[in-house]
Amino acid sequence: MFSRIEQEKWEQEKLSPAAALSSESRGRLKDDIKCDIRTIFQHDRDRILHSKAFRRLKHKTQVFIAPEGDHYRTRLTHTLEVAQIARTIARALKLNEDLVEAIALGHDLGHTPFGHAGEAVLSEISDKEFQHNNQSLRVVDLLEKRSNGRRGLNLSIEVRDGILKHTGEDKPFTLEGQIVKIADRIAYINHDIDDALRAGLISANDLPRQTMEILGDTHSKRINVMVRDIIKESWQQSEIKRSNKVKNASSDLREFLFANVYIDSKGKNEVAKAKRLLKMLYKHFFENIDLLPEEYLEFEANKKTAIIDYIAGMTDRYAINLGKELFIPTPWLQKNN
Repeated sequence: MFSRIEQEKWEQEKLSPAAALSSESRGRLKDDIKCDIRTIFQHDRDRILHSKAFRRLKHKTQVFIAPEGDHYRTRLTHTLEVAQIARTIARALKLNEDLVEAIALGHDLGHTPFGHAGEAVLSEISDKEFQHNNQSLRVVDLLEKRSNGRRGLNLSIEVRDGILKHTGEDKPFTLEGQIVKIADRIAYINHDIDDALRAGLISANDLPRQTMEILGDTHSKRINVMVRDIIKESWQQSEIKRSNKVKNASSDLREFLFANVYIDSKGKNEVAKAKRLLKMLYKHFFENIDLLPEEYLEFEANKKTAIIDYIAGMTDRYAINLGKELFIPTPWLQKNN
């Protein structure tokens, strides 16, 4: 049997000196029994993979709300694409693939229903910016309820840090966390272009010509250029880097998406409906707090925070169905006497 101890020894012998070794992990927030088969990062990955929050990602919007078609990305498919890109980079750099995979699988667990529309509503409700990375950490630390009744997944410090810092200005302290931070952007820039083309929001001719000349004119070419650039620039370095040429081209492409897809798109009406629905749900539970599931109140005294936790965890279809149940009248038949 290839035991945990043997795997830890293999990491020490085979991985880069800059890799985060599972045997040298900073540990968990709470003491926990060590698995005799899996390393701490493998154990973290499995805890995330088997969580209810992870399964809900399949019914959460990535960009397009309620699209008609089977091939548009969801938060789940986005997450899997991030994990694949990040593992490719980590393997080429001889870094810890298990840590990269755990961070990637957990990085978006705190995303709201209806994507950025949901984030905007919860920011408005809470009077401060709702940040999905903070909520993802809240999910793995507190909100997720395990089969043994315990709250939180009790993940390693390295995975928690990577989840928290996968977006924003702060840099993860492991190279593996830094890989996920960039892989997230590589994934969503490219698959959002793919989905926008499929939806007819943009055409191939709309894409910035100079950027296409640098990165490539197809989905696979762009990802290949971005990934190879990171591997080349980061080999035997103390941080994960990109060349200025590819980094600037990627930023230009991201700005194009914000201007032409994320902000000004044909889905504005659906975004407005989604925002209105979430506001109605919040108002309903704030005025009828006794109807909120008990599990959100048993550890959170602030009812506003408890309701936000509940709404943030909803899938798109759950929010829609709950809205129909609460706000849409249904026909009824009176029995004949």
